[in-house]
Amino acid sequence: MRSRAILLFCLACGAMEAQNNLTTTAIQRYFNGVRRNLEGAADAMPAEKYGFRLTEGQMTFAEWLNHSSDRNYTDCATLKGEPVPDAGKAPITFTAKAAVSQALRDSLAYCAKALEGVDDQKVIATPQMSYSFLHVIVHNNEIYGNLAGYLRANGIVPPSTAARIRQQNDKKK
Repeated sequence: MRSRAILLFCLACGAMEAQNNLTTTAIQRYFNGVRRNLEGAADAMPAEKYGFRLTEGQMTFAEWLNHSSDRNYTDCATLKGEPVPDAGKAPITFTAKAAVSQALRDSLAYCAKALEGVDDQKVIATPQMSYSFLHVIVHNNEIYGNLAGYLRANGIVPPSTAARIRQQNDKKK
């Protein structure tokens, strides 16, 4: 009887874990990775290059990061089921590295908290929830893809490439 109860408990725990495979995978593999890359890109670009744009008409490096912060607050407020917080109500228009970087970190921390409160059932409950969940990951990856070009144009290896090079060098040792 006791072993049957333990077996049922283990099966129930496994089933509960399987129910959140989408959100767990997306958060651990994709959100955490792009968060690291965006924060790393913000750190890697020198302060005097935050006004840099690849070509006329494109957003500056700072504007890309501000855009990420804006969308993070909007999407993650949806995931939390609350109004957009004050920090994300008006467009974020910082230009100085310290302010831009802090706004980005704050928005990503807000999203991390929002993602802690979601599971697969909540994410697929409405089209808006699904959109917000996917948008946090996909949109930030698109922004990082743009930022990688800005970094390379300034002779800086993007964080994702630098991490891959470190891994390869560690394997050689």
